[in-house]
Amino acid sequence: MSTKLLMPGYFWQDLAIGDRFQTLKRTVTEADLVNFISATGMLEAIFIDAHYDGGAIAGRPVPGALTCALIEGMQFQTLLQGTGLAMLEMSVKATSPVCVGDTIDAVIEITDVRPTSKGGRAVVKSKVEIFNQHRTLAMVYEVARLLMGRE
Repeated sequence: MSTKLLMPGYFWQDLAIGDRFQTLKRTVTEADLVNFISATGMLEAIFIDAHYDGGAIAGRPVPGALTCALIEGMQFQTLLQGTGLAMLEMSVKATSPVCVGDTIDAVIEITDVRPTSKGGRAVVKSKVEIFNQHRTLAMVYEVARLLMGRE
């Protein structure tokens, strides 16, 4: 008897231009911020001083890279699980801050699917829009990935 893998990702043949996917929601915590800035060395005052008075951003902002990483993690657990081979390119635009306590989610739209000359793979491009709990757009990024196909 064979065993099926739980929640395998999408093979490139399962994706078409215009397909849209919604991630789950996730609240950004103080622990997320502390762990991320400690691991990356992003020890800037705005991130390490809970009472920083920079005046520009209300609340406890988190690095844009953390916002992006959390959404990437959600994709790795679902859309790309077991089928993602490599990230090839990424272009990011932050449009509003994300702070500790915000709840984020994303909409992923497939914008291109191109099989490679090396069989069984394709370059899949997508546009990812990240929103906070008020449906304010926080970040937009475009990414190109190498995905495996069915044998």
